[in-house]
Amino acid sequence: MPFHNIFSNKKTKKKRPVDSAKILVDNHEKNSLIPSILSKLGIEYTFSNLPTGDYIVNDIVIERKTIPDLKSSIINKRILFQFKNMKQYLKRLLIIEGTSNFDLYNGIIHENALRGFILSTTLEYKIPIIFTENEEDSAKYLAVLARKTRKASLSLRAKQQFTDEEQKQFILEGFPNIGPQTAKKLLAHFKSIKNIINADEKDLRKLIGRKAEIFSRFL
Repeated sequence: MPFHNIFSNKKTKKKRPVDSAKILVDNHEKNSLIPSILSKLGIEYTFSNLPTGDYIVNDIVIERKTIPDLKSSIINKRILFQFKNMKQYLKRLLIIEGTSNFDLYNGIIHENALRGFILSTTLEYKIPIIFTENEEDSAKYLAVLARKTRKASLSLRAKQQFTDEEQKQFILEGFPNIGPQTAKKLLAHFKSIKNIINADEKDLRKLIGRKAEIFSRFL
């Protein structure tokens, strides 16, 4: 048994506590530096096969595009398909990354076409845009967002008194990829949290689609 000197004046270094804010990360982001940076910032994350977006923070879906990837996805119109899928979330963000390394208005797309795309994204698709310098900058935005949304959620719950149904909904919203609309749908169908937890994944899939696979992993 190792001997511990209780009279020593040396202070043991405490490990930096991991922030309870969590982020869901799509498997395609494993090659990115962002997950490791999030870890250094004290943010927990979980890799998953997300139905849409690259990151999910609470009830917010985030699509990340480097400037070259953005231009490519505009040309092949893939980004419009991604925007359509993101509509299942009420809160959405687009991160355009790489302003320190790439010229946004120089390349295969005319600069006015890019300006038109940015305006359409914010005004028509209702998706706010964040411009970041690099992966570290993107990760810091995600970390701040995770902590900010968690504090807002905790503050709201502390100030208000909720009905039993609202409390059940808040419990479900604590699971990754489960937003207010999905939580209400689950409760309307299964009636109680106990029934939801005991439900077969096939039944969950019929109701909430691919989200069922992610949800079942945490039960």
